[in-house]
Amino acid sequence: MSDAAQPTAAEVRAAAEAVKTALDRHLAAVERRSGEDDPAVYEAFNQLAAAAEVYDELLYDRYDEVTPFEIPGAEDALPPYTGPEEPNALSVLIRRDYAVAEPQRLLAQAQRIEAAEGEDGAAASGTVHGALGLLFGEFEPDEIASRHKEFGLEEGDSTLWVTAADDPTEPGEWLEAPFEGVDPQQVVCRFDVSAVFDDEIDDVDDDEDGDDLEGDLDEDEDLEPLDADRR
Repeated sequence: MSDAAQPTAAEVRAAAEAVKTALDRHLAAVERRSGEDDPAVYEAFNQLAAAAEVYDELLYDRYDEVTPFEIPGAEDALPPYTGPEEPNALSVLIRRDYAVAEPQRLLAQAQRIEAAEGEDGAAASGTVHGALGLLFGEFEPDEIASRHKEFGLEEGDSTLWVTAADDPTEPGEWLEAPFEGVDPQQVVCRFDVSAVFDDEIDDVDDDEDGDDLEGDLDEDEDLEPLDADRR
């Protein structure tokens, strides 16, 4: 890049200040979050990611330096967006995975639901699949996500996709196959939660610890041996 095209030091400084502001907004949104899928937190996350990307690019262009930060996510895996510039409708697709970690706790919760509703006849709470039907019929998915341990469930991966459309769908149009036909190029944004991101961070930390250890060994190798005859 030519000197004429390089950003100024003031532009880099302004980008750094923008990152600080976005960081404060993200922390404030997290502190005020109303649930696991609080849209304010997602918006603040995106703003922080965008500000960090701009700063990283300007820092590299001006000083040939990079930041150590990497925002986890799957946006890079999405194809270029080709949907409407001004969508008149949107669809939110959510998938959350759970493991039935404590079946007895799940069954006990389902029995409480049946008792409160005064259900007669065969108890659906007697089987795990029946208990799950009662649980998800009684509580909203967001409430189950926030109280999953109470219900004997353990969180797995989750994802949220926001897709854009020119017009709203007709009532009942997609009910027979609600998750088919999603066009990746209509996805405005997506947010993923997975333990794999924690594993990646742990791997980086392990690598850094290994580098430090190698550095210590190298330093030891440079030490002169002690002279046994020296007094």
